[in-house]
Amino acid sequence: MGLLALLNHAVNFLAPALWLAWLLPLLGRIFMKKRPVALMLPAQAALLFAVGSGVLLAGLVVFGRDGKMLTYLALLLSMATTLWWLQGGWRT
Repeated sequence: MGLLALLNHAVNFLAPALWLAWLLPLLGRIFMKKRPVALMLPAQAALLFAVGSGVLLAGLVVFGRDGKMLTYLALLLSMATTLWWLQGGWRT
């Protein structure tokens, strides 16, 4: 496998975490207007991307392949929980 193919696989592997890392804070600002925002959008996206990448890597290790629906469910739940925690959800 060449360097370009390896880069293509890595980008496609991390793409769901990247999209959710930007989409969830934007939707959180729309639907959770009463909550104070703890971090700026790029900081939230970076933290969510780190959490999502870890979940995707854990799913790859546990299942031996990527693209399992259970991994994507864990990705969504972990990132949504992290966003809820960042926006002060533990206080309500």
